[in-house]
Amino acid sequence: MTPQQQELRQTRNPVAVDIVGLNKWYGSFHVLRDVDLRIARGERIVIAGPSGSGKSTLLRCINRLEDWQEGSVVVDGVELTDDLKKIEDVRREVGMVFQQFNLFPHLTVMQNCTLAPIWVRHMPRKAAEDLARHYLERVQIPEQAGKYPSQLSGGQQQRVAIARALCMQPKIMLFDEPTSALDPEMIKEVLDTMVMLAEDGMTMAVVTHEMGFARQVANRVALMDAGQIIEMSEPARFFENPQHERTKLFLSQILR
Repeated sequence: MTPQQQELRQTRNPVAVDIVGLNKWYGSFHVLRDVDLRIARGERIVIAGPSGSGKSTLLRCINRLEDWQEGSVVVDGVELTDDLKKIEDVRREVGMVFQQFNLFPHLTVMQNCTLAPIWVRHMPRKAAEDLARHYLERVQIPEQAGKYPSQLSGGQQQRVAIARALCMQPKIMLFDEPTSALDPEMIKEVLDTMVMLAEDGMTMAVVTHEMGFARQVANRVALMDAGQIIEMSEPARFFENPQHERTKLFLSQILR
């Protein structure tokens, strides 16, 4: 297939992420069990569940930060295998924001944001800096560009991490409990930034316990337990009429 044919095929394909029959073990521990998940372009999926249910592991499989033993993961039309070139290609298009901010402490905010565009996308420095300023404006911290991470609050650092990911202009954004390391008063500013991304139409998969965010932003909410997706539906049905007893128990504990 020529590059032009492949691009045309992907344009016609509304699927951003297609996970089929995914199984993963850590030794004898079966962390993911026959997981199927399809995310459409422009869709926002929130994945909830108790600790140890496999949520973060599933998210990390989408850009092959974790490998697996059975099943397939296709991202933007590219199947992730052991082919390092394909893994690198997918990672260029998939931004990820972690629980910890993972900013380089010896680099300024501007340098953190421009590093990957310059070295990975080979963007001229001025263009990378202009792009970084744009996204720092979008996350409402342009005045922090010359500061170092240690000079910022936790909420500001997480917004820098989001801006840094956006500077690669990804097609998909993954968020792994992005507010769990924040003080309560800092959570809203990060969630507001994520709401902005959702309103822009960004394809998003978000692992979080912030159920207010799920109600407001998600197209679908999934509950994971013991390595499986046991229920997934639109937010209204998920919260108001859950079908699975485990979902009812989870909601009764997290919403009280």
